Amino acid sequence: MVLFTTGRGTPFACPVPTIKISSNSHLAGFKRNWIDFNAGTIAEGESREAAADRLFQYILDVASGRVHAKSEALDKHELAIFKNGVTL
Repeated sequence: MVLFTTGRGTPFACPVPTIKISSNSHLAGFKRNWIDFNAGTIAEGESREAAADRLFQYILDVASGRVHAKSEALDKHELAIFKNGVTL
């Protein structure tokens, strides 16, 4: 399993389940079909402990097969689009 953090919504998936974690709620809402977990709720007042508990439960659900990561549900198993150079 891969836990992939993103602040820009970079498309990424690999042959193992890939959980994409958004650093902000705007991105999580804008890319809701691609982002699995919104960690931006911490900046909005959710405790780190509560967010960690939600993430841990989600990881367990994906690892057990109860839930599919978004990339799995989209049947994307090998995808990486990264930008070259400086990003402002």
